[in-house]
Amino acid sequence: MPENHFDGWVAANYDATVADRFHPALLEPTVDLLAELAEGGRALELAVGTGRVALPLIARGVDVVGIELSDAMVTQLRAKPGGDAVKITMGDMTTTRVDGEFGLVYLVFNTINNLLTQDAQVACFENAAVHLVPGGRFVVEVGVPALQWLPPGERIRPFEATDTHLGFDEYDVATQWMASHHLYRVDGVWQEFTMPFRYVWPSELDLMARIAGMRLRDRWQDWHRTPFTTASRAHVSVWEKA
Repeated sequence: MPENHFDGWVAANYDATVADRFHPALLEPTVDLLAELAEGGRALELAVGTGRVALPLIARGVDVVGIELSDAMVTQLRAKPGGDAVKITMGDMTTTRVDGEFGLVYLVFNTINNLLTQDAQVACFENAAVHLVPGGRFVVEVGVPALQWLPPGERIRPFEATDTHLGFDEYDVATQWMASHHLYRVDGVWQEFTMPFRYVWPSELDLMARIAGMRLRDRWQDWHRTPFTTASRAHVSVWEKA
């Protein structure tokens, strides 16, 4: 089972540390696109977390079910208005099964990278495909590895420096391991934590989808459907179950 890195301080402060992800300019197009792809059917969110996406998607009339590994994150979700509306199955997103079939399975905000081996990432795609009806869609939002910005021989790249957050990504290009090191200032106190990842390329994800019986339908730079190019720093990809 994948290790749970979303407990304790991380879970209690998660929404505050990703406050920009709740901004309507990002969240509304996210929910718009997912609601459209659900086509009136059920949706399954892998790693539902604190309900940032699931709750507004339910408000749009989509029946959302979640899988979540962290009890602490679910506690945060349940404390929110409407939090009891999300049906949640506890477990990891590589093997946990939910009853029924879905027209949409989705995984947002780099969470595929929380699976630290290629085998685990493939298993996640296979698990998503098992839950989908024929023609159903699997959506993943994830960053593009920023290796082109690393000087030769360097492993560390800063990605944010504000009065309340310092962020640095560390890369090992031999293993595709990376870690995001964070310093957050909350209530005047600096808190440090590190999140390990396995970064993955778009073409590698396409192969994982093919292994799971899915094929690429669309790939955009963001939820606004901006075209994906060589300069894109992230992508939203949609695979369809054959």
